[in-house]
This record gives sequence, structure tokens and C-alpha cells, in this order.
Amino acid sequence: MSSLLRGVSLYLIGMMGAGKTTVGRLLAQQLGYGFVDTDDVIAQATGRAITQLFAEEGEAAFRQLESDVLAQVSAHINLTVATGGGIVLRRENWSYLRHGLIVWLDVPVELLYNRLAEDTTRPLLQDPDPRGKLRSLLEQRQPLYSQADLHIMVYEGETPEQIANRVMEAIPSVLKNPTSHQHKEN
Repeated sequence: MSSLLRGVSLYLIGMMGAGKTTVGRLLAQQLGYGFVDTDDVIAQATGRAITQLFAEEGEAAFRQLESDVLAQVSAHINLTVATGGGIVLRRENWSYLRHGLIVWLDVPVELLYNRLAEDTTRPLLQDPDPRGKLRSLLEQRQPLYSQADLHIMVYEGETPEQIANRVMEAIPSVLKNPTSHQHKEN
């Protein structure tokens, strides 16, 4: 598989709670790739948790940091990258994401809500109606997420390993075989 990919990085996009970090780590292991979580890089670079950044600097400042990190990451190959759920909102980010293969982990709102119900580290969910907030975020982002190269539906009860395996199985379907168009003249 990694020979098929020829070092092309994988970028995982999708809502918070979609499992981008967990599945991303598994994919990196299977491919022999490095793993990067853009949120982790931002937290390390600033010495602050994402919630703290949101609170102190606001979402716009966080999104700029996210773009800066993505710009640096996209210069590398052989990476699996878990991105923040809102990374798709800025047009400039797509120019970076398109350096690699973009995988959308598409998780239904109810499943996201169940996964995130106890999670206090998500700044965008500090809302009186977190389920409604998730639904409106997903509606806003869905047309952007759908521009991914691979669309992987995630179902209730699936393990991260099963999801990673489905991503691996789907990768060849979106890779162009560079040798298939040679020797046509013979």
C-alpha cells in the first residue's frame, strides 16, 4: 500500500469526535508513516490547551494558527495528519490539504453527540444545546467535507481498527496508477 501511495500524505477531516486522531494513528502504523495531530502541534507551539486558546485569543486566532501549522505540515510526505474539525472552513487550507489524499470520516450527529457528551475540552460545544450545535456545524461543513477524495461513513459499534481497515481498502480506488497509460502505442 505505501508503495502505491508513493509517500503521499493522508489528511483526515471530519467533525470533532469523528475519530480522526485514533484512526489516524492506526493508519500511520499500517503505512509506516509519521503521525501529526494539528491540534497537538498548536498546543505544543503555544504552550496552551485548545480550549484556553479559544478563550483567550478567540476562534479566528486559532484558525490562523491552524493554517500556519497545516502549511508547514503539507511540505512533508509520509504523514498521516489528523486535522481540526473546522480546518475545511478556510479556502487557503484546501490548497495545503490537496498536497495529500483527503479522507472524510463521516459520523452521524447522534453518534458524535454520544461520544462527546462527557467531553469538556471542546470549545465549540460549550453551548446550551450541544446536540443542536453539532448538527448546525455539520450542516455548515458538510459541503466542504464532501470535497474529500475518500468519503468513509462511520457506523455505530465499529472499532477504530475496522474504520482504519476500510480506509486502507478504499485508498487504491482513488489513486491513479501512473503506469497504466504507458505502452499504448505498441
